[in-house]
Amino acid sequence: MQTVTSSVARARAVFDAGTTRPQAWRLAQLRSLRRMLVERRADFADALGRDLGKHNTEAQMTEIGFVTAEVAHLERHLASWLRPRPVPVPLAVQPARAWTEYTPLGVVLVISPWNYPLQLMLSPLAGALAAGNTAVLKPSEHAPATSAALARWVPEYLAGAAEVVEGGIPETAALLAERFDHIFFTGGEAAAKVVMRAAAEHLTPITLELGGKSPAYVDASTDLAAAAKRIAWGRFMNAGQTCVAPDYVLAAGDVLEPLQRELVTATRALFGPDPATSTSYGRIVDDRHFARLAALADASTVVYGGERDAASRYFAPTLLRPKPGDAVMEEEIFGPLLPLVPVHGVEDAIERINARAKPLALYVFSKDAPTRRAFAERTASGALCFDIPAAHLMVPGLPFGGVGGSGMGAYHGEHSLRTFSHERPTLDKPLWPDTLEVIYPPYTRTKQGIINALVAPVRRQPRKRSGTR
Repeated sequence: MQTVTSSVARARAVFDAGTTRPQAWRLAQLRSLRRMLVERRADFADALGRDLGKHNTEAQMTEIGFVTAEVAHLERHLASWLRPRPVPVPLAVQPARAWTEYTPLGVVLVISPWNYPLQLMLSPLAGALAAGNTAVLKPSEHAPATSAALARWVPEYLAGAAEVVEGGIPETAALLAERFDHIFFTGGEAAAKVVMRAAAEHLTPITLELGGKSPAYVDASTDLAAAAKRIAWGRFMNAGQTCVAPDYVLAAGDVLEPLQRELVTATRALFGPDPATSTSYGRIVDDRHFARLAALADASTVVYGGERDAASRYFAPTLLRPKPGDAVMEEEIFGPLLPLVPVHGVEDAIERINARAKPLALYVFSKDAPTRRAFAERTASGALCFDIPAAHLMVPGLPFGGVGGSGMGAYHGEHSLRTFSHERPTLDKPLWPDTLEVIYPPYTRTKQGIINALVAPVRRQPRKRSGTR
C-alpha cells in the first residue's frame, strides 16, 4: 500500500538524517504539539463530540487538557532526564568512566483506540518525540471525526516529526508489515495478539496497553455516599467506555444494599433523573458496541437504569445484580453497565480477584489499614488506588500500564522517555596507563593472586562470639 510505505519511508528518512537527536529539536516538537492542542482545541472538542457525544468540559479534562499537561511536564523535565547518569567503575577496570544515557530508538508506530482517540494517540506521541524519535500514527477508524482532525492538523504542526495514516484493518495490516523500531498499541486482547505476531517478524519491541475487568472493593468502614459518587463518576464517564473504569463492585451483603442506593443517588446527581437529556453524558461509539452492551444487560438482572435508544446510541447508566455465569462477568464491559457482586468479606474478594486475569487497575474503598495492606500485598494489578478510581492517570510521575493480560510496558512522564528510548551504557577507559596488563596472557601465579583479589574482594564477616559479653 503506497500511502503506508511512503509515510514510513518519510519518517525513516527524517530520523536517519540525525534531525531528531538534538534536545532543541525535541523541545520544538513538544512546543508545537502543545500549540496545536491550544490553537485547535475547538476543532478537537467538536470531533470528540461527534464521535462519542463528549461534553466540551469532559473533552478538555480527559483528552485535550490531559495531553497538554503531559506535554508541559515533558518539556519542563526533559533536560534533566536526558543528562548522562554516572555509574561506579570497579577497581579492576579503573581508571575509567562509565555512564548511561537515553538514546532514541528510531521510527515508532502508535496505534490508538476509539474511546479516547485524542489522548491515547497524542500522549504516546509526546513521549516518542521527547525521546528523539519520529512517529507514524494510526488513529481508530471507529472515531472518524477525530481521525480526520488528526490527519488535518498533525502534518501542519509536526511536519517531518509525525505521519498520520487513516483507514481500517487493511491499512493497519500494511503498517504492521513494515519495519519499526517500537510499536505502541492501545486496544483489546485479540488485536494485541495480532500486533505481537507482526512485531515478532522484525523482532520489534512493543508496548501493549490493554484492559481487563478492573474491580472495586467497598467495605463498611468507608463513607458509602462519597465512595458511590466516585465509583459512579469513574464508571459512567465517557458512557463507561474507559479502560480503567471500575468494571464491577465487590462488597459484603450488608454493605452492597446501601451502596446500591447510594450509587443510584450519585448517578442522578451526576446526570439527572433522565441522563438521555444530559449534555454531560456521552453515547456509545457505534451500533455494534451498542448491540453488544444490550445483550449483556438483557442476559443479566437490571436493578437500575437499562433504558436505551438504538437510533441515538444512548444507553443509560445501569446497575446489575449478575448471577454466576452471566456473560457480563466474563468479559470487559466497556460501557455503562456496573455489576454489583456480594462477597463474604476481604478474603473472598481477594480470592475472586486473583482467580481472574490481572486487571489494569484495582480500587479499594476502605479506611481499615489491614484491609488496605491485604490488597496491596496479595493482589496484582496494573495500578492500585485507594478511595479513587481512574485518577492515577492524572499523576504524571506515575507509570501507566498493565500487567499480565492487562498489558506490558508503561508510559507517562519519564516512563514515556524510558519506553521510547534505549538506555545505552558507555565505558571510557584511556589506553594509558594500561592497567589491563594484569589480565593479559601468559598467566602466572602472581597474576592469579591479583585477579582473585580484584574479582572477588569479599571480606569475611567476623564471627559473633557465643556466650555472655
